[in-house]
Amino acid sequence: MAAKRGRGRGREWEGDELAASPQPLAVPVLCLVRSAGDFAAGAFVGSLVGYGQGLITSKGMKGSVINAGSSAKTFAALSGVQSFILCLLKRQRGKDDMINAGVAGCCTGLALSFPGAPQALFHSCVTFAAFSCIMDGLNKQQAAMAATLGGHPSSTMKLEEGGGVLPPFTLPPLLDASDALASCSQSLFKPKQ
Repeated sequence: MAAKRGRGRGREWEGDELAASPQPLAVPVLCLVRSAGDFAAGAFVGSLVGYGQGLITSKGMKGSVINAGSSAKTFAALSGVQSFILCLLKRQRGKDDMINAGVAGCCTGLALSFPGAPQALFHSCVTFAAFSCIMDGLNKQQAAMAATLGGHPSSTMKLEEGGGVLPPFTLPPLLDASDALASCSQSLFKPKQ
């Protein structure tokens, strides 16, 4: 394989130096920037949910605004911490698996119930970790089903050959949450080979 040479960002590089991983300081900064957007989105959605909840429960305008602020803080912390930890783990481990989702869920649970008793912290950690594992498993299952265009490998060939149209819209089969939970437990307890 021939060595490649070039210039980039004020220095010369040679060979596989270009494919090197980002600087250690760049990873947390990148993750902070990404999680800031998720933090803001979580605050916005939380305020809408809290305001709507306050109106439904007839707390009046003042009660709805207070409820919106409380929900905004909770949703912002939930989405911001989850996003930050997931980003860090993906960058550091180089994998996007269910372990990342479980650890991020545990950290989110700890952040939401921080000034609490140890039992409450443990309960929140386990609950959010399990929920994150289940949601991660369901999301990956749906992505795999969507990639096949209805489950038929021949349906992608029809488009490439120039004949026909996309297959009609079909609903995927109902997903079983136990599949995601089983997948989570298998990823945590893999036998050593």
